[in-house]
Amino acid sequence: MAKATKKQALGRGLSALLKDPDNDINSVADKNADKVVGNIVELDIEAIEMNPFQPRSNFNDEALQELATSIKELGVIQPITVRKLEFNTYQLVSGERRYRASKLIGLATIPAYIRIANDQESLEMALVENIQRQDLDPIEIALSYQRLIDEIQLTQEKLSDRVGKKRSTITNYLRLLRLDPIIQTGIRDGFTTMGHGRALVNIEKKEDQIGLYEKIVGQNLSVRDTEKAVRAYQDAKNNTTSNTSGVKTPSFVQEPMEQLHNYLNTKVKVSASQNGKGKISIPFSSKEELERLKKLIIGE
Repeated sequence: MAKATKKQALGRGLSALLKDPDNDINSVADKNADKVVGNIVELDIEAIEMNPFQPRSNFNDEALQELATSIKELGVIQPITVRKLEFNTYQLVSGERRYRASKLIGLATIPAYIRIANDQESLEMALVENIQRQDLDPIEIALSYQRLIDEIQLTQEKLSDRVGKKRSTITNYLRLLRLDPIIQTGIRDGFTTMGHGRALVNIEKKEDQIGLYEKIVGQNLSVRDTEKAVRAYQDAKNNTTSNTSGVKTPSFVQEPMEQLHNYLNTKVKVSASQNGKGKISIPFSSKEELERLKKLIIGE
């Protein structure tokens, strides 16, 4: 108990230091910065603003209330993380649920780790930390991955190293963003799962995706049933194409084509004759895309 009291007292002492305008800390090179950065500090909740880079957008009210009750009884066990903006002004990097729950019960202060970072570093910290620690839904995770790729300029390979996930896992999440927004909302709201979405994304036409999605929800189809329905749809489509072109696509082509599509994360065309001869066509839209495909295929 004495150890906990000492820790809290230290936090209050550092909080007083941060409120001294004559010793304002704006960089890691400033006086007393080493006493603050990386340590737990009791900050005024009203001095903390929301993070515009926060990937989480859905918060379960019941779960938030349960967390608030826990904090009321036990306190904030895991400090939030903030970055310093101006004098006595901070921006949330991670821990938004703890921050919201603390405000809900009227806490005046909250324990926090302070970091000094620019906007890009803050975005990366917020996204990576939330992907690893928060209960984000699959679409929010996919959006976070996409933002890291677009705004931090990470390749999928570098992103894989940064978040500690296999590249194939990241690809599966990113592919969910190809689904119609109605289906993405359904996944976020729990009407369907990521497994259903992974099957549906193999259907290119959005109206056909929605048609099967409505069937999934209406008939409570399992992921396996959905995969069978998608294969049936694709077989019917292939048969229609064969009838109009006069060339029948062999059934053995379908599975390898889907596997290549999933691995390369791009559309792949495979044509073959009944005796097994054929060709593979892999389109690309830029030099960068060609380079990405080359690295995947030959392993450089």
